[in-house]
Amino acid sequence: MKDNPVILSVETATRLGSVCLSRRNEVVVSVAGENVGSHSNTLLRQIQEVLARAQVSLGEVDLFAAASGPGSFTGLRIGLATIKGLAATLNRPCIGVPTLQAVALSGGISASSVAILPAGRGEVFAQRFAVNSEDSIVELDEPSHLPLAELLLRYTNEPDIVWCGEAAQSHRGTIFNWANEHGVKVSESFADTPRQNPGWVFAPAEAVLAGHVAILAGLRLQRGDTADPNSLRALYVRPSDAELNSNAHNAARN
Repeated sequence: MKDNPVILSVETATRLGSVCLSRRNEVVVSVAGENVGSHSNTLLRQIQEVLARAQVSLGEVDLFAAASGPGSFTGLRIGLATIKGLAATLNRPCIGVPTLQAVALSGGISASSVAILPAGRGEVFAQRFAVNSEDSIVELDEPSHLPLAELLLRYTNEPDIVWCGEAAQSHRGTIFNWANEHGVKVSESFADTPRQNPGWVFAPAEAVLAGHVAILAGLRLQRGDTADPNSLRALYVRPSDAELNSNAHNAARN
C-alpha cells in the first residue's frame, strides 16, 4: 500500500451528498452537492470537478469509497453503482462505509454520539457510537429505523449525548423540548459545552460527509479491509417502499 494513497469518496445517501478527493486522511478537494434533484444528474460532474481542482487524473486514484447506507434508496444505488463501475474499470479496490459512522465522526470525539438521518414519514435512521478518535469508532448499538419519539424514549436515560446529522438539525427543536420535559440537561451551544458531562448537545451541521467517508475508508485500507466491486452492497436498514407496499398488499389479500 502507498504511504499516501489517493482516495476518491462519494456520499449520496443524504439529500445534498458530496464528493471528496483526499490523500490518506487529508482532504485535498471536496464539494458539497446541490439541491437540484437526483444525484444521477450531478455526481459524475462533481467527480470531474474535484479531480480537475486537485490536478489528479482518475487513473491516479488508489481507492474508491462510498457511503453504503442507510439513506436514500435511489441515492445509495447511484453512488455505489458509480464507485463500483470506476473501481472495476480501473481494477482498484473499493470500500463501502456505513453512513451513520461518517455522521458520528463528523461530530467529533464523544463517549456517546447518536447519528440520525431522515428516513421519511417522520421517521429516522439512527445509531449510537463512541468516537474516541479518528481511528476509533465503536458501535454501541445497531442501526435502526424508527419514529423520532421512539428514538428519544430509548435514550431518555442517557445523560450525555452528542446529536449528529441532518435529522438532528431538522428535529433540533423537538429534541430540545423533549430533553427539557424529561429533566435532561441540554445545550444549544456546542462550542461552549464541556467535553466531560456535556448533557445533550447538537454537533454543527456537516455539509461534506464524503470527507469523513474518506477518513474511515483510509483506515480500513490500512488494515487491508477492502472489497472487490462485485461484493459492495448497500446497507438499507429498512425495506424499500415497494417492498413495504407489496407486503401490505399480500397481508390484505390474506
